[in-house]
Amino acid sequence: MQGRLPGLRVKYVLLVWLGIFVGSWMVYAHYSSYSELCRGHICQVVICDQYRKGIISGSVCQDLCELQKVEWRTCLSSAPGQQVYSGLWQDKEVTIKCGIEEALNSKDWPDVVLRRELVLFDKPTRGTSIKEFREMILSFLKANLGDLPSLPALVDQILLMADFNKDSRVSLAEAKSVWALLQRNEFLLLLSLQEKEHASRLLGYCGDLYLTEGTPYAWHGAVLLPALRPLLPSVLHRALQQWFGPAWPWRAKIAIGLLEFVEELFHGSYGTFYMCETTLANVGYTATYDFKMADLQQVAPEATVRRFLQGRHCEQSSDCIYGRDCRAPCDRLMRQCKGDLIQPNLAKVCELLRDYLLPGAPADLREELGKQLRTCTTLSGLASQVEAHHSLVLSHLKTLLWREISNTKYS
Repeated sequence: MQGRLPGLRVKYVLLVWLGIFVGSWMVYAHYSSYSELCRGHICQVVICDQYRKGIISGSVCQDLCELQKVEWRTCLSSAPGQQVYSGLWQDKEVTIKCGIEEALNSKDWPDVVLRRELVLFDKPTRGTSIKEFREMILSFLKANLGDLPSLPALVDQILLMADFNKDSRVSLAEAKSVWALLQRNEFLLLLSLQEKEHASRLLGYCGDLYLTEGTPYAWHGAVLLPALRPLLPSVLHRALQQWFGPAWPWRAKIAIGLLEFVEELFHGSYGTFYMCETTLANVGYTATYDFKMADLQQVAPEATVRRFLQGRHCEQSSDCIYGRDCRAPCDRLMRQCKGDLIQPNLAKVCELLRDYLLPGAPADLREELGKQLRTCTTLSGLASQVEAHHSLVLSHLKTLLWREISNTKYS
């Protein structure tokens, strides 16, 4: 027994050493990843430099650059080029979003500022009349949202937002800021969906930096384990969801909101929109478990998706993808992508809801819910199916879930 003790000690020492090594590596990897992804300080330096030069303006500029009243808190960025932070402004929880060039270091800052002045804030040019600027905006919206009768009203809304100081005129700095913001896909989506219940509300901007309502809660498994998710078996996924996610009735309420969001995206005031990255990481909710779309970056207008896909050269359907999962069929005879998507928003959301709702569902509901979700996932994106059939399937799902939680504290 005593002879084996030195061997055991060596094993324990090796295990401790290995633990220290792995822990140190994880800390280093986390720090490296954090410093790559989280560059809010650079964002603020660049934006405020342009504000002080009079190139840009906006409702948040003074608080951000002069009064230091915008507080940057937790970094939420998932890509270096899109900086996302939680923050505080005017005693409200906010989300701060700012675009920045990737692969930056401090030596690049002067070049970055110059490039942004030359490229991002190059339009409109000095001497552009308000009538010409209105036409610029309208043409841009037609190209990105389609030729819709509601667009002139959206142009008026944009010009009203540009005149943040309410002096009944749009200065060159105000026009440059709004034009730069319109180039940001999520900002365009926020404007288009402002009247919708399930999109975050826009609060203010400075140049192409903008603030929205505070970050909604997200399913904990989707947020805490992004690097491990692809490595985890589906059984463990479901277990994590039940352990860390909301109780099942709250999940049902969130799911109803997600289904309502799908309705909002279909034939709204400013056209139809496609969800091109359907993941649980985008399933956000408020403190009262009302659904909020956590990220609109991968929601795209139908006109934009069609323009990208239609006529694109392809050998197979995998060549016809916009974003992560907006797929169109490939016409192999013509070797061109078609315009209709293979899978509509509703079918992709129902695939998501199978893993989100079936674990922990009440026993008397599970079979019917599973059946309806299976039916839903087989829906086609063909225009002939979209109207009546999709509406019927969506209505049945919402009714089934509401019936289960209505007249309870969860409704």
